[in-house]
Amino acid sequence: MPYEKGDGKTVVIALGGNALGNTPQEQLELVQNTAKHIVDMIEEGTNVVVSHGNGPQVGMINNAFAYAAANDDKTPDMPFPEAGAMSQGYIGYQLSQAILNDVKSRGIPRSTACIVTQTVVDENDPAFQNPTKPVGAFMDEETARAKAEAMGITVKEDAGRGWRQVVASPIPRRIVEFDAVKDLVDGGYIVVSTGGGGVPVFETPEGYVGTPAVIDKDRSSALMASELGADMLVILTAVEKVCVNFNTPEQEEISEMTVSQAREYIGQGQFAPGSMLPKVEACIEYVEKFPEGRALITSLECAAAGLRGETGTVIVA
Repeated sequence: MPYEKGDGKTVVIALGGNALGNTPQEQLELVQNTAKHIVDMIEEGTNVVVSHGNGPQVGMINNAFAYAAANDDKTPDMPFPEAGAMSQGYIGYQLSQAILNDVKSRGIPRSTACIVTQTVVDENDPAFQNPTKPVGAFMDEETARAKAEAMGITVKEDAGRGWRQVVASPIPRRIVEFDAVKDLVDGGYIVVSTGGGGVPVFETPEGYVGTPAVIDKDRSSALMASELGADMLVILTAVEKVCVNFNTPEQEEISEMTVSQAREYIGQGQFAPGSMLPKVEACIEYVEKFPEGRALITSLECAAAGLRGETGTVIVA
């Protein structure tokens, strides 16, 4: 029996993987707090799709299998797409459970659904010509080159610390399970999906095939939000508002900016490449594809207030 869909906005919320801790035990504690803030929005009638990062978690899974394989010839190497799917499963389980427990404790007649999500990427994406994202355990050069030959992976020396597998970060093109997510949202479910940007897959004449890669979760969330026609994309980070001239006496908080203003700031080098820049770029992608929408960057604690227009940085077309 379908649940009653909220009468407010539909939003896609992107949580950072680093905000979820470094171990399953630590994560289980942290998601209780995360769930409360998400359910605050749901209580106000908002329909929510939650996506999440998985960097620390997929790294932990990779390292565990690599360590076990190095010390036990019965343990197989775990392919990167499968490790990504594992991380989606256990993060999604904990997030879904925490949200479900909170909505039930408040008497809200809603339920959760978690979908392990695949994301189509282009085999000809230039990112595959130069993989740069290090993943998994450190190895000596001999072991790394042997694995590269045996498994068809790319390995590189990582800043003098040893050798590691490196993967590409291609642009997300399509979310395979999008129709299922939409049906569940329309049915009133709180959906957890697109974890870690989704498991990267190629679309071939024979079907979908997983590939070792890391998709930026904010870009996949932007794609999900635009395809869903969500009223808002909410990207959660460590700060309440985006700043320009960050960490200088001229630091200034931005409450709202248009796409053209955001591009101007990017041209000035205002946003750090490994931090705020990809979040702002994802917001631009969303509002350009769905100009009726609004993108919000803020902290988890300020998310509900940000939806009410009381804080955060809003990016509009």
